[in-house]
Amino acid sequence: MRSIWLATVALGAAAPALAQEPRQPRWELGVAGFGVSQQAYPGADQQVGRVLVLPFFIYRGEVLRADRGSVGLRAVKTPDFEIDIGFAGAFGSSSNDIAARRGMPDLGTLVEFGPRLKWNLGAAPGNGQWSFELPTRGVFDLSDGFRSRGFTTEPELKYSRRSASGWAYSGSLGAVIGDRKIGQTFYEVAPPFATAERSAYDAKAGLVAWRLGALATRPLSADWRVFGFVRLDSVAGAANRASPLVRQTTGASAGVGLSWTWLRSSEAAAD
Repeated sequence: MRSIWLATVALGAAAPALAQEPRQPRWELGVAGFGVSQQAYPGADQQVGRVLVLPFFIYRGEVLRADRGSVGLRAVKTPDFEIDIGFAGAFGSSSNDIAARRGMPDLGTLVEFGPRLKWNLGAAPGNGQWSFELPTRGVFDLSDGFRSRGFTTEPELKYSRRSASGWAYSGSLGAVIGDRKIGQTFYEVAPPFATAERSAYDAKAGLVAWRLGALATRPLSADWRVFGFVRLDSVAGAANRASPLVRQTTGASAGVGLSWTWLRSSEAAAD
């Protein structure tokens, strides 16, 4: 949504879903620290910086999964398709820190829950792999009594590869599509919050943003791993491009970090 899903970056960096992946342990426990500069929300003209240290726990069971940037239950697994039910989340931000939203309600801490389809499309150039993912999730605001903020779907085409030098990386192209509630959360300006510089605006359902992202990671030793990520969001052609809260068309988020695995199982993962 409006930011890197910081709560799951540690999982994604510690166990990226990349081509030619070696056999993994059933579970891992560790810590990841990273710094990130992120766009406040798609269309914002301000960045929000964070430095975080988060514990991570990875579990690769046949059904229960805490791995590859998501946490949830895997309902279907075949060589070509996976369907799981997962969670994701994003930290909130104060509207007093965002000039376009000053005086408006804060953007709360959001969590998502719902199914995700993954379709393995096969080999790609450069000894890589193609895949297509389609998560569709309800969005809830933890800062407001778990109130519903609507739902989103995020179709994404992904290329992944592991190089002989040890680097593993992936690139993705996708879109974020939301209902009217999501549009209201980020782009609506109710009449009480209208000013001379910020006119009232009724948000719409539809395209929230186009998204282009990349992740790279490399082990430094058996327990240490370095990673970096970058993402571009564009609201060109978005349903709420005309909102006065949209101040620029394209924005970037990027970060770099280090993860350390403290403990791991001797038992191999289910797959």
